[in-house]
Amino acid sequence: MFKKINTPQLINKTASTGARLFSTKMNKQSVKKVPMIINGEKRISQSKEWYEIHNPATNEVIAMVPQSTDAEMAEAVQNSKQAFGEWRDWSVSRRVRVLYKLRQMLEDNTQELAQMITEEQGKTLKDAEGDIFRGIEVVEHACNMSVLQMGDTTENIAKHIDIYSYKQPLGVTAGICPFNFPAMIPLWMFPMAVATGNTMVLKPSERDPTTGVRIVEMALEAGLPKGVVNVIHGKKQTVDFICDAPDIKAISFVGGNTAGEYIYARGTGNGKRVQANLGAKNHAVVLPDARKEDTINALCGAAFGAAGQRCMALTTAILVGEAKAWLPEIVAKAKTYKVNVGSDPTADVGPLISPQSKTRVESLIASAQKEGAKIDLDGRGVVVKGYETGNFVGPTIISGVKNVHTCYKEEIFGPVMLIMTAENLDEAIQIINSNPYGNGTAIFTRSGPAARKFQFEVDAGQIGINLPIPVPPPFFSFTGSRASIRGDLNFYGKGAVQFYTQTKTIMSNWREDESGMSFGTVMPTYKK
Repeated sequence: MFKKINTPQLINKTASTGARLFSTKMNKQSVKKVPMIINGEKRISQSKEWYEIHNPATNEVIAMVPQSTDAEMAEAVQNSKQAFGEWRDWSVSRRVRVLYKLRQMLEDNTQELAQMITEEQGKTLKDAEGDIFRGIEVVEHACNMSVLQMGDTTENIAKHIDIYSYKQPLGVTAGICPFNFPAMIPLWMFPMAVATGNTMVLKPSERDPTTGVRIVEMALEAGLPKGVVNVIHGKKQTVDFICDAPDIKAISFVGGNTAGEYIYARGTGNGKRVQANLGAKNHAVVLPDARKEDTINALCGAAFGAAGQRCMALTTAILVGEAKAWLPEIVAKAKTYKVNVGSDPTADVGPLISPQSKTRVESLIASAQKEGAKIDLDGRGVVVKGYETGNFVGPTIISGVKNVHTCYKEEIFGPVMLIMTAENLDEAIQIINSNPYGNGTAIFTRSGPAARKFQFEVDAGQIGINLPIPVPPPFFSFTGSRASIRGDLNFYGKGAVQFYTQTKTIMSNWREDESGMSFGTVMPTYKK
């Protein structure tokens, strides 16, 4: 784990993201540097541009991450291209044996990785362990690639003619990861890519890259050949390089809408495949016949877990009919959640990733009050003893929210639950379907007919029935829809196998006799 140090004085502020660029004049030897991984070796970048990594609970600088140079990024891609030639020739069973070893290493080192995540990202240790476990599940799924990558065969579609297909890898792929799941999202990406025979250039988030680097290091220790996965770092310069590099054939991205729309447009404009999971506004419909205690626990856990920094967080509860009277009990439950540094085993809600995120979340809370909504529980101004400089916002509940309010139109990405009301299920469904996002939604009810109506009529990719965060296990795909996704092939599951492979179809004509076939200018119909 990186040692905490005092924040250096010589810094220059950069735009929008809040990361800060180290002055080239400062003594960078005093701060731990996050390495790249190129050709199987950890390497310190020769870049003159370095960004601070902060502990969100203290805002102390704990490391620096580079803006990888163009030469370093080009070398990583070229190295992955060279490694592809040998890696694609490995049998699928040989490839997945590496992943079996990686899976065990991830389980054995969960505590180490969880501590890295908590220090760099801020989430509680228990939530960090969940982050890792959901990634491990994808590795387990990738270990089934010998079955998942099977093609199809049909014999004798016409006399002496057979047809069959198989799925071939694309070549060099790339993964661009967000800050909120430093383990799970890299594990959504490179295990499926390499199991199908591809290589990958991985860019962890510049805000918390250490976990991604460590996981790739583990993969190398598990037997992954050098160059099959390389790791580079940076911000827009790196993203542009990945979108433009001719040898990169496909890009996987998880993150916000602005970046995702940009990557999708630029990547596909250069002829690449792009799968991009973007923002969300997930709703939970609560019918008055739902199990009250279970439902309230589910709502609060899904809204405030990970400090709301999940694309599948249930940020908006729609209380239907008499369920409107549940609001005081929802507020009472939220008040029981403990806000503290993530390393405290009793913490329920840790800090946000950055001061800029805290400022943005608090400004959206303020906008709700200004626009006529009611703040029933205000998490602004929370101070954690011993961590007074941390990026803490406590659980917040805002009622009387309308679809015109800024807090509803924007993804808050903080521990804030919005409360809307509806007279009936039809009205609740209309609210959800009118929102542009379609990542996920949930309904809480004891009525089978109501649940069935909901699942068929609501326009969202992932639906929970009496479940708060319906992220499917990896033998299904992550199926966000509408403005929450770009590209038509999903992460993990069968969709990922399709995304990372090219289907090749072969028709063969083998005849026992010497007589020839009659090939002419007419379109063949294979009637015989």
